[in-house]
Amino acid sequence: MNQIFNKLIMYHEIQEMNRNGFSNTKISEKLVINRRTVHRYLSMSEQEYEDFIELQTHRVRELSPYEDWIRTKLELHQETSAAQMHDWLLEHFPHFPGVTARTVYNFVMWVRQKHHLPHTRPLREYNAVEELPYGLQAQVDFGQYNMRDGLDKRVKVWFFAMSLSRSRYKFIFFSDIPFTSHTAIEAHEKAFSFFHGIPDQIVYDQDKLFITDENGGDLLLTSAFKDYCRERKFHLHFCRKADPESKGKIENVVKYVKQNFLFNRPFSDVNLLNTEALAWLGRTANAKSHAGTQKVPFSEWRIEQPCLTPFTAVTIAPPSILYAVRKDNIISWKGNFYTLPSGTYKGRGTQVSVSRIEDLLQISSLSGAVLCSPAISSGKGKTIANTDHRRDKSGKIQQMICDLSLQFEDAALSKQYLECILKEKPRYIRDQLIILRKTLNDTDKHLISKTLHHCVDMQIYSANDFKSVADSYFKKQALKETCHINPISANPLSGSMLGIAHYQPRKSSISDYDHLMQGTN
Repeated sequence: MNQIFNKLIMYHEIQEMNRNGFSNTKISEKLVINRRTVHRYLSMSEQEYEDFIELQTHRVRELSPYEDWIRTKLELHQETSAAQMHDWLLEHFPHFPGVTARTVYNFVMWVRQKHHLPHTRPLREYNAVEELPYGLQAQVDFGQYNMRDGLDKRVKVWFFAMSLSRSRYKFIFFSDIPFTSHTAIEAHEKAFSFFHGIPDQIVYDQDKLFITDENGGDLLLTSAFKDYCRERKFHLHFCRKADPESKGKIENVVKYVKQNFLFNRPFSDVNLLNTEALAWLGRTANAKSHAGTQKVPFSEWRIEQPCLTPFTAVTIAPPSILYAVRKDNIISWKGNFYTLPSGTYKGRGTQVSVSRIEDLLQISSLSGAVLCSPAISSGKGKTIANTDHRRDKSGKIQQMICDLSLQFEDAALSKQYLECILKEKPRYIRDQLIILRKTLNDTDKHLISKTLHHCVDMQIYSANDFKSVADSYFKKQALKETCHINPISANPLSGSMLGIAHYQPRKSSISDYDHLMQGTN
């Protein structure tokens, strides 16, 4: 009856707004109904509309033949959902019409209303929980929220929340990427540092970051979290699945963070967001009286802090993933290329261990030796190179000098020359020795000996200049060998082969031409 009365009220409101000059679009926006519905109701007189309602009330429903069966089922199992009822109908009636799930839902709700069979759920009894002792328990949960940046673009952030159960002292930590087991462990460390202690027990959801299976009480933890718990030695309590009420304190904290701190807050940077979060905790979340306890969390924490296990920072080994090394001593990581020290590539199948530590990428050999720690690039398709990686670090400087000097014909003079380069360019000595080694390998030893004596006499202490002198001797030798074998036409403007360029050709006597001319006459 109330439904019919409400429809009549809506009909008269439409008619009145139409008389006051409102358009159909404005009426539909005001009453939140479809514009075509407004047009149809305006075309009806009051009597026609009453007849229309009467027809709707007593219309024949397609599922009416199943009304008694559905009613019987609902009387036996009043908590049955419309979706389950739909499945039962398909199971018991092979010729059940192919109607939509929405049609079944509407009909089941109509049967409930007609026969006074409301949907019921088993009630869970709740009892007031006594306040836990100081230092006994903390609760942990995660949340996520969509913020807006300066360009009004949506930015999703994830946050970790921990609250001490007795004092209600809270801590939150934000991340711009989803949490992993490692970053969740780091968040624990930040929380314990913030609390200046560790509680005896921590309550969790069955989150995949911490647990792989409840296993009937024999919890199967992730390997990283298992190692961390073995180090910290606090007790674990995991709630049953779909049972958030059992850790209601932290659930309220997550809601509080979303509705008070994050609501309408612009996003610029995750580090700034964490700084703002700590400020919010200090002035609001932990500074105002708690609605349940009517006590200030900060004051209560000062009582609880001595009851916590003293906190001492531990080193958390970052998780590592093996990456293949390419033959040019680089690896590909998240769309960018990072160079490695020369000699890292040992052939096909060479791998290194890669882990992220804040804004750095730690790259280590399989034996555990750290090869390099480049800064992580925020772009894509870049090559993050370190010129130091191109240096040969296979031996000490003096050993390299001794080994290289033995490749000269005059080992004593060459060692003296290399020591002078070391004194002249100590910072770049490795690069200098590598250039000299390459010059030795590419040049004849006789020319190397001449180059060495020339550089010592002229006090030229540079590997690049040494290479240039050696190249000059090589060109002169090649020129002499070429001139001796074949005459070559030379261009005096080319700047090379000057001896040939000044060659004087033979000249004929003018008397020879006079004699020839007289003979023709």
